Amino acid sequence: MGDVLSQNEIDSLLAALSTGELDADEIKENDEKTVKEYDFARPSKFSKEHLRTLEMIFEHYGRLLSTNLPVYLRKNVQVEVLNSEAVTYSEFSNALSNPVLLGIVNFAPLQGNIIIEMASNLGYLFVDRMLGGRGDPMDKMRDFSEIELLIIERIMVVCINLLKEPWANVVDLHPRLERIETNSQYAQIISPSEMIAIVTINLKIGEIEGLMNVCLPYITVEGVMDKLNTKYWYSNLQNQDDTDYTEAIETLIRRAQIPIKAVLGNSSISVNDFVTLQPGDIIRLDRKAEEELDIYVGNICKFTALPGSAGDNYAVRVTSVIREEQ
Repeated sequence: MGDVLSQNEIDSLLAALSTGELDADEIKENDEKTVKEYDFARPSKFSKEHLRTLEMIFEHYGRLLSTNLPVYLRKNVQVEVLNSEAVTYSEFSNALSNPVLLGIVNFAPLQGNIIIEMASNLGYLFVDRMLGGRGDPMDKMRDFSEIELLIIERIMVVCINLLKEPWANVVDLHPRLERIETNSQYAQIISPSEMIAIVTINLKIGEIEGLMNVCLPYITVEGVMDKLNTKYWYSNLQNQDDTDYTEAIETLIRRAQIPIKAVLGNSSISVNDFVTLQPGDIIRLDRKAEEELDIYVGNICKFTALPGSAGDNYAVRVTSVIREEQ
């Protein structure tokens, strides 16, 4: 309901109109509603809220990449989500150069496929590092050989398997790499006029940087669009039970095999004495018989113990625990 004018305000308004201080035509123009243009060739199927949620999903994905890829590449990996935007598929495909690395990914249980595009320099780096090289960039771009594509496929499979956890709040995802294309003409997964969301990620592996673009067609994510909003995302995060992660971590720690050794003592002998050692020879150590032994867990001294036996086996009895602060 609009504001109600008093009699004095009405009189002042009429006086201003009669004297020409106010123009009735200008008042009418101000009341007109602005018309927002709508492009039917590029319908806005992805809202800003959808794009922002996709960025949050792939920020989580980026953290997984930065912790898992170094295991295979043996180099520090830094990942940053640059932006997300909605474009037509033809705009995306026309911007691709040859050769290009396009991973066609089955996004089950969602219908259709998505595309993961990686910069060519990242592909050459993967090959070089997996074959024992330093990961230096190539001076001249060329097509990838079949053997190189098999090596790159191994890394892409790792990257694609990591998609499951970030999407867990939206859908129970089971992504699978169907094939790798090096020519964009053979990757027409949807109509050129269809709308897609592109999430651009910057990968820095050592000193080499390259972009990774994730192409998400609207028809693929249409079934979960109502879940691509920050309110739903945060509510699901708060409902997650951390005990599952705690139990999983404890289980993994219990399975870890750690070398433990007891050091009886140290001694220095000449090479001549060493090569002439015979069974029954005595080596004088720098530790007395009644002194406690040092017990190493890995390369860290964690316990002291006394030597002894258990049945037919040598054994030690732990006498104290060495804390870090000691």
